[in-house]
Amino acid sequence: MIKKLFASALVLILLGLTLTACAPVRNDDGEATLNTVTEAVSEPAPDTSSFKLSYSKSDSLNPFETTTLNNQVVENLVFESLFIMDENWEILPQLATGYQYKNAKTLVVKLRDGVKFSNGSAMTAENVVYSFEEAKDSPRWETALSVFKSAKANSSGEVVFTLKEPNPSAHKLLTFAISKKGKTKKGFAIGCGRYKYTEGDGTVYLKLNDKYYDEFKPHFTVIQLVNITSEESIENAVNIGNISYTFRDMSSGSKNRIQCSKKPVLLNNLVYIGINSNSGITSNEFIRRAISLALDRDTLVKSAYRGYAKPALSVFNPSCSLGKQTEIFSSTADTDAARQAIEKSGLSKEELKIDILTSSTEGKNAAANILKRQLEAVGFKVTINKEKPSTYSSRVNSGSFSIYVGETKLTNDMSLNSFFDKKGTTSAGIDFEKSSAASSYKGYVKGDNELGKFILDFSQELPFIPLLYRQGMICYSHSLHGDMQGYTDNYFLNIEDWYYS
Repeated sequence: MIKKLFASALVLILLGLTLTACAPVRNDDGEATLNTVTEAVSEPAPDTSSFKLSYSKSDSLNPFETTTLNNQVVENLVFESLFIMDENWEILPQLATGYQYKNAKTLVVKLRDGVKFSNGSAMTAENVVYSFEEAKDSPRWETALSVFKSAKANSSGEVVFTLKEPNPSAHKLLTFAISKKGKTKKGFAIGCGRYKYTEGDGTVYLKLNDKYYDEFKPHFTVIQLVNITSEESIENAVNIGNISYTFRDMSSGSKNRIQCSKKPVLLNNLVYIGINSNSGITSNEFIRRAISLALDRDTLVKSAYRGYAKPALSVFNPSCSLGKQTEIFSSTADTDAARQAIEKSGLSKEELKIDILTSSTEGKNAAANILKRQLEAVGFKVTINKEKPSTYSSRVNSGSFSIYVGETKLTNDMSLNSFFDKKGTTSAGIDFEKSSAASSYKGYVKGDNELGKFILDFSQELPFIPLLYRQGMICYSHSLHGDMQGYTDNYFLNIEDWYYS
């Protein structure tokens, strides 16, 4: 019996020796070290409580090439920017410590000292200039950075940005990722965020960046990346705990499928009514005013967007200081005032016919149906024309509409140039020959007139009608705890405070 036990133990010892050996490996920077490699276990081997994020394996992990929201969320942990925005759309310094406008077209940004990339090299003004050049040619940041003419490093190690036109809020656009030129030996872009990309046993994951400048470290030393691409699969994965956290922009209207812990996040996505001011009854300013007065924005928020939006009481985002200072709309309808505006229009009941153009998306369709009922309540005869996206875009661009339900994502400086520039993507229907709102907005941007003049001109003319600002959603596992602070493009604001129960 003793011999049998001894033989069994010897077999186990020999088996362990065959599975474990010492071998030279290379770390993330290519440096050779001696490490113990276990063939049966992949590197790393996080336990079942590790933090997991979804990503798209088929998409790039380079921030200037990424096209999916999936990977953009992950990149938020690997790359940082000069500035970030808080929940009130106010600027916060990240890799920058401050900014100064030397004149109307020159913006100088001072950088944080002592910041290193994950490979140990210093983050310099030249790295910022390189990243700026990459970002302004990328789909993700090209619109925001189109207001800049150039960027260069000065002799003091600062970055000097030159604007094409005056823009006192241009610093709010400097939220692009800062990356080092080149890649790691494993082919990953190099950032200076809390984590860095690495790979083991054919699996890509995130590992804590030991060069990070902030002393507060997250509890999660390793973050697993799980290849999940479809929206429905991502939502199912976070519901059952296969991933720990995700951000959804709710553009597909799938909020009812999400059963995990969640928190709304206000986006800068404006849903509005586009108006044809060039022809038809909507060229009458009293009709435009009647349409606006007939709207019940609270109902649109609760019914069409199921509570995941905020009424647009101003043309600007309700969370930012501009939006709070310039409220001109009501969240509820004023049907009596709407009927009075119709009477002042001079149109007969037979002429009160409006077509609502909408595309085949859940939110827009629901909004169009509610708008139809609200407009009919004050005397309009309304039809809805629901078109597939390509036909919808073609009709909007050609001006073939009375009114349409639109959505646009505004840049962080709250610019309305897409409406008030003749070549703007949302300018269809505005009569630029007569629009006082367009001219006063340009005057406000240049500093030639006060904000109040633009707001007054806008409220009288109503070249378009703001309805609401949409919300997205942070979704996370029930077992994940902490004050989950995160905002659009700043999803992991206080990840160092998150933990598992």
